[in-house]
Amino acid sequence: MSVAPQEQEQQPYRPGPLRRTLDIGLRVAGGVLVLAAGAVSAVLELLLAPLRIGGYLIGVVVLVAVAANVVLSWFAVEMVGRRWAVALPALPWVAIMIAAADRTDEGDVLLVGNWVGLTLVVAGAMTFAVMAFRSILAPTGSASGRY
Repeated sequence: MSVAPQEQEQQPYRPGPLRRTLDIGLRVAGGVLVLAAGAVSAVLELLLAPLRIGGYLIGVVVLVAVAANVVLSWFAVEMVGRRWAVALPALPWVAIMIAAADRTDEGDVLLVGNWVGLTLVVAGAMTFAVMAFRSILAPTGSASGRY
């Protein structure tokens, strides 16, 4: 009868202080990058909102907003490594959209209340909400640990 060799207890991996500091620094830099990307995305979408072909609004910006917000949400979670990071690109995006919908003292409005503007705000915000909900419900033991 053979006897199995004794199992050695493995110590959990603990990174050194330099590696931990570098990891935190990269996560913070990723968070700042995602904040800036959310703001840039909102500005580019505002520039595409009045796009017309043959005098008709085409609304392609709604598809751009949904795709960009999905990518930004995924990228935020991957860069920061936390599920709450979905909120990082959403904060500047929503703030810019709210500011763009308000009139200036001269009466100018960046985001007009037509079907394209309303659909852009609703679809963009709902995309962030769905990605946050998906991130919350993701199992903790998945392949990447986040989604």
